[in-house]
Amino acid sequence: MLGAHLLQLIQSHARSLTSDVINELRTNARTPAFRRLDPAELETRVAALYWNLGQWIGSSDDEAVRREYEDIGRTRFREGVPVSELVYALLLTKHHLRRYIREHGSVDFAGARVLPDELLPLELYSIQELNYQVGEFFDRALYHLARGYEAEAAVPNVSGGPARRSA
Repeated sequence: MLGAHLLQLIQSHARSLTSDVINELRTNARTPAFRRLDPAELETRVAALYWNLGQWIGSSDDEAVRREYEDIGRTRFREGVPVSELVYALLLTKHHLRRYIREHGSVDFAGARVLPDELLPLELYSIQELNYQVGEFFDRALYHLARGYEAEAAVPNVSGGPARRSA
């Protein structure tokens, strides 16, 4: 199916997708805190999302997504990244992915192979279903990201005072 083919394309183009996202995170006016973060660590996180996407959207087990995104939320809180920037960073990542799916789904569709008319709805449904699953994944990731951020914010600081606050 086209959805599985697109997931393979996403994995094989994870490096260029990641590069595009990192460049935008480091230049976008809505994500200034990301300019001071380690680019290599950002690259690792974004690449992991694109590389693991097929496994994460194809699995009903939410545990791996929970662990990964709660960890990112905690880490970004400690780094002083405002939650609004963190949310926007995930939205940018989703935007780049959906644009890629839209562009490459059409390219694959317009490619050399000719589909019988009865397969056209099936292929379109596959693209639509993949977009739905991507949306569901990002919803779960955003929830766990916020949970990790909140959990870290609730941890008392070293001096025993009230909970730490982000920058």
